[in-house]
Amino acid sequence: YHFMLGPGWKEGCPSCSFWADTFNGIGIHLQHRDVAMLAISRAPVDELLAFRKRMGWSFKWLSSFANEFNHDYGVSFTEEQIKRGDVEYNYGQTSFSHTEAPGISVFHRDSDGAIFHTYSCYARGIDMMNAAYQYLDLVPKGRDEDALPWPQAWVRCHDSYED
Repeated sequence: YHFMLGPGWKEGCPSCSFWADTFNGIGIHLQHRDVAMLAISRAPVDELLAFRKRMGWSFKWLSSFANEFNHDYGVSFTEEQIKRGDVEYNYGQTSFSHTEAPGISVFHRDSDGAIFHTYSCYARGIDMMNAAYQYLDLVPKGRDEDALPWPQAWVRCHDSYED
């Protein structure tokens, strides 16, 4: 999972945090099907671990701070790209206001150790992986996002909701 947490950010993206709240506990089940799941962000590892601790998460989270991984998979953008409106995201050219975007990428390691990129999805295409959205889709009001300034304007980090 490409988690939006850039270098120096005070906290992770609230929407990505919404997704990440469902990551704990699935690792053991995936492991028994020869699958590993992890999150990756551009923030340095100490920043990732501090936010993970704050949120009470235990899933594996890697930093791509010292490499181009997130740029290579179309979820991180330079300030130049943003200024030019020259961002390729979700398989198309678009203007984008942030240096980070969410996504999911899948890789396969064959018996010789070669690694292949087999799948990626972005934006609302990742909704299928959010268990809370799947439940909201079952209730009469659904996601109830139509009147909001953007679909996930209601989402907060789980420790930031006001009761």
